[in-house]
Amino acid sequence: MIKYLHKEEVMYTMRLLIAEDEPRLLKTLIHIFETNKFIVDGVSNGKDALAYAETEEYDGLIFDIMMPGYDGIQVLQQLRNKNITTPALFLTARTEVEQRVEGLDAGADDYLPKPFAASELLARTRAMLRRKDNYCPDLLSVGKVYLNRSTYSLSYKEFAQTLSGKEFQIMEMMMQKPHMIIPTEQFISHIWGWDSNVDTSVVWVHISNLRKKISALHAPIEIRFVRNAGYVLEEIS
Repeated sequence: MIKYLHKEEVMYTMRLLIAEDEPRLLKTLIHIFETNKFIVDGVSNGKDALAYAETEEYDGLIFDIMMPGYDGIQVLQQLRNKNITTPALFLTARTEVEQRVEGLDAGADDYLPKPFAASELLARTRAMLRRKDNYCPDLLSVGKVYLNRSTYSLSYKEFAQTLSGKEFQIMEMMMQKPHMIIPTEQFISHIWGWDSNVDTSVVWVHISNLRKKISALHAPIEIRFVRNAGYVLEEIS
């Protein structure tokens, strides 16, 4: 039986907000996380960080402490005063010992001194996200078809297909809610961002590629389009 998926029921790839005022570092951080299949929004000042984080659209926050407008600690204090509990990690200069303590007292989950290795940043971020109430395991399944969040691969029996970033994110949404219709607009808002200008045809292209990979696996699932509604992932009996 097909069910319609309401907006509040959508599950999606982990989404991060990064606030860093140094342009090159912000660009590097976004690249690191997007390469590792996170959805990322980046801002360069405290006021924007507060405005974005107040939407509660994010699974995790990564803030530099020293930023124009509000500093990272002030932003987090305001969020915690509004009962917004999104996990937060601070990026700090090694000399900012007092600020680190103040940040943890303000409600941060962790901090990472600069300079840092990308591998440690990713590990600390994963650890932070695992503490979320809605943390999901690395393996998703529909019947005997598996999606591996660590390798970004879709597998059936002894066969596997590696998915691109957007293919993985679309497949993840559908495998978390099989037999439920997900509107095209939901894919766009959660994967490309609520302010994106992406055309719906881009979603169709990625789903077309997913169908080819599912066919290559001979997997007993299909992605079906429901006119004027969206897409639904179903098992084939």
